Formats: sequence, C-alpha cells, structure tokens
Amino acid sequence: MKNLLAASILALSASFAGQAFAEPVKIGMITTLSGGGAGLGIDARDGFMLAIKQSGNKDVEVVTEDDAQKPELAVQIADKMVQSDKVDLLTGIIWSNLAMAVVPSVTAQDIIYLSVNAGPSALAGAGCSPNYFNVAYQNDNFHEAMGEAANKDYKKTFVMAPNYPAGKDSLTGFKRYYKGELAGEVYTKLGQTDYAAEIAQIRASGADSVFFFLPGGMGIAFTKQYAQSGVDLPLLGPAFSFSQDVLPAIGDAALGVKNTASWSPDLDNETSKAFVESFEAEYGRLPSVYAAQAFDTANLILAASAKASVKDKDAFRAALKAADFKSVRGKFSFNTNNHPIQDFYVREVVKDGDTLTNKIVGTAFTDHKDAYAADCKM
Repeated sequence: MKNLLAASILALSASFAGQAFAEPVKIGMITTLSGGGAGLGIDARDGFMLAIKQSGNKDVEVVTEDDAQKPELAVQIADKMVQSDKVDLLTGIIWSNLAMAVVPSVTAQDIIYLSVNAGPSALAGAGCSPNYFNVAYQNDNFHEAMGEAANKDYKKTFVMAPNYPAGKDSLTGFKRYYKGELAGEVYTKLGQTDYAAEIAQIRASGADSVFFFLPGGMGIAFTKQYAQSGVDLPLLGPAFSFSQDVLPAIGDAALGVKNTASWSPDLDNETSKAFVESFEAEYGRLPSVYAAQAFDTANLILAASAKASVKDKDAFRAALKAADFKSVRGKFSFNTNNHPIQDFYVREVVKDGDTLTNKIVGTAFTDHKDAYAADCKM
C-alpha cells in the first residue's frame, strides 16, 4: 500500500506540475470547527487541505474561519471574505441552514461557491445558480438511497430527523422511494441531545425499523441512548448518522447498522485507496465521507484552475462543469443544475481489528440524479 500511496501522490503532483495557474487562486473556507458539529467541519477542512498539499501548487491560498454552526456568524465571515479578503471562491459550509444564509448572497455577487457538503433542495431547483456547484450531493440523495434499500426488508418504518432544511430534505428523500408504511414521523430540535421522548414514541409505534438522520453529536447521543433503552428494532440511516467521524464515539452500538453513501473507505478504485491511505498517514485516522467530498472539491478546483483563469468567470465555470478530475468516487459528473450524477451504496458498520468502520454490502442507485434538476432553468 505504501508503494500505491507514493505512486498516486507522485502522479497527482505531476498532473498539476507545469500547469501554472493563469491567476493565483484565493479560496475562502467557512466551516464548523467548534461546538457539537466540529468533527464534520474538521474532517472537511482536513480532506480539502490534503488535496492542496498533495498538489504542491503554490498558487493556491486558503483562508479558513470557524462559523461555530451559527448562520449569522457565517454571513459575517462570508461578507468579510468577499469584501476585505477578496477571495475568488468560497467553500466549506457543512450545515444547510448556514448554506441558505450564505450561498444566495455570495452567488448574487458573482462569487462562485462550491459545496463540500450542504445540499439544500432550494438551491438545486428553482434557486439554482451558475455560480453554485455542489460537489457532494443534493440533501435528499443519501436518504433516497436508504428508502430504496429499506424496501427489501421492512414494511413499517419510524422516521426521524432534525427540524432544519437538511432534516426536512432527508425525510422527503426517504419517503420518495420507500414503499412501506410510516409508523411515525418526528422532527427533533436541531442540536438536541436527549431523546427519551422520541425513543418512547418509537417503542409504542409498532414499527419494524427506525430510519434517522442525526448528524454529529446528535447522532452519537441518540444511538447511545437507543442502545441503552432495550428497544431492539433495526436502525437505518444515511452515512451521516454512522460516518467515520462519529463511529468511535458511538462504539459497538453501531455494529451491523446499515447506512447509505456515495463513498466508503473500501470503495475499489485507485484514487480512493490512495486517498484513504494518505489521509490516515497525515492525520492518524480514517477519513469520513465529509473528508472525501472535500478532497474531491479541492481537486476539482485545482483541475479547473489549471485550465482557466478564476478571473474569467465563464471559462472557469465551464472548467468546473467539465469535472475533469480523478474523484475518490470513481465516475463523477455534474447534472444540468450543477449537482452530481453518481452511484450510491449500502454500507454496514463493521469492526476492522479494533476500528469501527463501514464496508459496502450493496448498491442502491447507479448514475442517480436529484429530483429537483428539472426545476432549474440554467
């Protein structure tokens, strides 16, 4: 594997060597580095910066600031980065309520924003913009995949998510493909850590399974409390509920749980294998899907910057749209609304030695497109 890592990094560096950017590129990264959602932002930042480091390109400057998961702070930072720091591009936001506060404003100022994670439906359909590229997914997608996968084994699922844009998108996505009955549908408070009332509802619901979307500290708290409750219904979720950043904190309570994602650490392509090994070597931990998406985002920017000046917006947007880079997901392309067309996998939480991680056990969708592209008038 070390030979694979060395060869891959050398090849990546060589791919950018001799391709001096037409203009230096200044990137503003606004992400969550403190509070309950910090693990997500840290992984995104680390994945992004790993790609920049591996490229060896000195024409890239990244300015990073912590939004503390507060929309009003994210707006202030974005204004400062655009007006004072004079960034060319913005990226990094994890949470959809923050994205909705920031993205429409900055794209209206002709600043290109590339999402490493948040993918609210409002920005995929009628609210799409030629200056907005989502390199991760549209919020519904991981949940749509689990809705499709759940049809094989379950007939009456209890569904739960936080009451904010991504939470609403998540349950909309699950229900779009799930053909069974809903035993209950609950929206929790964003940032909630006590789930006794919801677990009591699940216990009394007559459900045969539970689908939940609770990223970061919310998912850690719920899964631990659920395991202690004695309710033995199978848990289902998107990757966010069982991502690499939260598995160590959840512990063995996560074992055997199925979840869905566009990427997994065991995905069988050379770019992904080299990314996993290099991330682990750099940071001492396995990467999460957040890190993988951010790594791809940085490499997309690098590839586009080698083809067009970031100051020539039309040419740069065209270079981004071409998506001519090696993705950890293997094949990757943009749909008409600048959101990905990609495959989605069913993963299971397993133990690899002493490390909890995810392994692919099936494919939910191939070349899947989001449900809102038809409403985008680009």
